[in-house]
Amino acid sequence: MSSPESLSAPEQPAKIHLPRTSESESLKKIRHTTSHVMAMAVQKLFPKALVTIGPWIENGFYYDFDIPEAFTEKDLKSIKKEMIKIINRKLPLIREEVSREEAERRIKEINEPYKLEILEGLTEPITIYHLGDEWWDLCAGPHLENTSELSPKAIELESVAGAYWRGDETKAQLQRIYGTAWENPEQLQEYQRRKEEAIRRDHRKLGKELGLFIFADVVGPGLPLWTPKGTILRSILEDFLKQEQVKRGYLPVVTPHIGRVDLFKTSGHWQKYKEDMFPMMAEDEESAKAEQGFVLKPMNCPFHIQIYKSELRSYRELPMRLAEFGTVYRYEQSGELGGLTRVRGFTVDDSHLFVTPEQLDAEFLSVVDLILSVFKSLQLKNFKARLSFRDPTSDKYMGSDEVWEQSQGAIRRAVETLGMNYFEGIGEAAFYGPKLDFIFSDALDREWQLGTVQVDYNLPERFDLEYVAEDGTRKRPVMIHRAPFGSLERLIGILIEEYAGDFPVWLAPIQARLLPVSNDFLPFAQEVAAKMRILGIRAEADASSERLGKLIRNAEKDKIPVMGIVGAKEVESNSLSIRTRASGELGMISVDEVINRLKGAIVNFSNF
Repeated sequence: MSSPESLSAPEQPAKIHLPRTSESESLKKIRHTTSHVMAMAVQKLFPKALVTIGPWIENGFYYDFDIPEAFTEKDLKSIKKEMIKIINRKLPLIREEVSREEAERRIKEINEPYKLEILEGLTEPITIYHLGDEWWDLCAGPHLENTSELSPKAIELESVAGAYWRGDETKAQLQRIYGTAWENPEQLQEYQRRKEEAIRRDHRKLGKELGLFIFADVVGPGLPLWTPKGTILRSILEDFLKQEQVKRGYLPVVTPHIGRVDLFKTSGHWQKYKEDMFPMMAEDEESAKAEQGFVLKPMNCPFHIQIYKSELRSYRELPMRLAEFGTVYRYEQSGELGGLTRVRGFTVDDSHLFVTPEQLDAEFLSVVDLILSVFKSLQLKNFKARLSFRDPTSDKYMGSDEVWEQSQGAIRRAVETLGMNYFEGIGEAAFYGPKLDFIFSDALDREWQLGTVQVDYNLPERFDLEYVAEDGTRKRPVMIHRAPFGSLERLIGILIEEYAGDFPVWLAPIQARLLPVSNDFLPFAQEVAAKMRILGIRAEADASSERLGKLIRNAEKDKIPVMGIVGAKEVESNSLSIRTRASGELGMISVDEVINRLKGAIVNFSNF
């Protein structure tokens, strides 16, 4: 299926996903103008620096430079001072159109080879923007009319990073300066506050601190290793969804991690996305030439199709709902990897439903109901639906106009029946069918794609799927692809950041930690922890012999939801003095009551 890490629609940059803002035309002009001011400042201070490209981006801008030495933090401060001088000179930004020959002549005069390469891809007339009469660049805009419209106190140069020319690792490595620019200082301060909060919540940092997962160079980039605590978290989420699926009639399946290339040729993925698959493993040279071999599976749907196709199905067997937590592999470029949100090996909570055309609407609604139920349990409340439809002007999609209209109609009817908040994303469809994607906004107003549901008439046609209808004729089923989580890796990364590592009791790898005030009370703490574990509560007793204050600080650092302090009074009354991260001190509570409240929190997906 086409998950959020879909081959047809890759998303999520490797860097921290900062808060989304309403990128007004004014901000675009401010940021694009500031990028030019920065490039002019760099070339004044570093005459050997060659400019390449400098666009505005979400929350700011960047410019790439070819320069012998890497920029330093001290250099950024000097560049910022020079930028302020340029801004205060109130230089006009002048737009000029010239012929290709004239542009080439001017570029050669200033010896800017990257501009020559950029020029090759432009059509006449060539647009140039001047900063006063001292500096210019090939650019289509938009820009402000004068540098005096910029507020120096609303501009900041943030960092330096390496970047390859044209994103090609075989070409020159450049120095990229990132900056941000806003309409006023107050906007900059709010952006910086949110950025600091995003860093505080960064799942890569918290994942390491909480001991959930690691990456190892010797294993390879984009391949997370799950520690015991992280594995517990994964298992909790898997078990939760499996239980929900069993209630709704899903059937579990397991499929291999590799498959023949021919399988993906039939589905159409090989022809369209083979560059995004891990290299083929061929048994001999002839097989390699004929592209006949095996690949690590990039999606699960062709495998589930084979299970459906292994027998002639009757209409009485439909809908058939096959479900698998299937690990798939995508050859993401190293620069695109980012913690758990963009990896090379990830597990999709994948299911493929085979339905009759008459069952499509009801089954689609049932799938959406499951996804909404999952979001509610995960406390993911702020989301909207994107109707990811095809772009009718593009030829990248397979299938007839008729089946696309049928598929898109089913999705539109579902969201309208449910009264959901939705918008259309033209061109966001998978190549074989439209999607209903759930876009979640987190505590920092950042947007993430999570669950997805897709209607597919095309793969049943390509794989010649059939069922015996009530009248005895052979008919074609419709497929629904769905993944409420999207992928376990991305979901866990998002949940870590949404909760800032403070998981609700039901999700926490360790739900309760018992803290003996001295070693004399450790046996009682261990006895209670063992009783809790027998009853399905993830509990442990701290046997480190530290003082109570240190035990509490360690538990707080580890973000343990419930702490039970054990001293003489607690042992005598068979109680625990309870302290929680959600509500603070709760006083002395009997062991049985603590256990009952913990079990209630787990069942109700809530805190203690």
